[in-house]
Amino acid sequence: MKLKVLVDNNTYIDNYFYAEPAVSFYIEDEDRRILFDVGYSDLFIQNALAFQVNLKDVSDIVISHGHNDHTGGLKYLFEQFDIPDARIIAHSKAFNEKKIGETRICSPFSAQQLQKYAQLILSDKPVKINGDMCFLGEIPSSNDFEKRKLIGQVLLDDGYTDDLVLDDSAVAYKTDKGIYIVTGCSHSGICNIIEYSKHVCNDDRILGVIGGFHIFDLDQQLEKTIEYFLKNGISDLYPCHCVSFNVKAEMHKYIPVKEVGVSLELDW
Repeated sequence: MKLKVLVDNNTYIDNYFYAEPAVSFYIEDEDRRILFDVGYSDLFIQNALAFQVNLKDVSDIVISHGHNDHTGGLKYLFEQFDIPDARIIAHSKAFNEKKIGETRICSPFSAQQLQKYAQLILSDKPVKINGDMCFLGEIPSSNDFEKRKLIGQVLLDDGYTDDLVLDDSAVAYKTDKGIYIVTGCSHSGICNIIEYSKHVCNDDRILGVIGGFHIFDLDQQLEKTIEYFLKNGISDLYPCHCVSFNVKAEMHKYIPVKEVGVSLELDW
């Protein structure tokens, strides 16, 4: 699997790309060309062009969850590219209306609207992307230190209700040596995600993780998360997007934390 960071909060010095507080990764594996999230704006398209990535070849668009810093780019993608054979893979509630107060924080498209542009696969269960890679679906809770936090409200059949971001998911990539995990924000808990990846892949070996962990404070959750990382022997750790500097610094005391920025390329 080859991964390129198209969008993150940060860029590398002397690499002339653009950044925004959002996420988009481009992944190649076998015959699949995958966009994992699409950022907030058209920035991922600009950076893909600089990367010489042809988005016309995208076979799958995997959405980690429905917040607009991960889905906003869909509007620009479908304005500029005709890819009706591509698959959009997401949780069943990823494209529901979401808001904080009166501010919309959701995808520019509903699930019904997206069906006009691509093949829509909505699932709460794991979905195979190819032989090695799997969208995890809804993440169950497996520990007592990653409590789901309310973020605004989500529109369900019976109206708006407090949003626990149950649509938050990730991708697990299984190799002969173990599992790599790609996540967007980890609202469901990065350790919960890792534990479920182990279950879905039937493999306890975790090699690396890249993405947002949604951890900002030096608290018990961070302490337990570091303990979990150490217990699982994770060597390739790439926290980005929604992880504070203080949290990265604390993690780095125990596990070497790798720097993430737009233009990072990984070959896993």
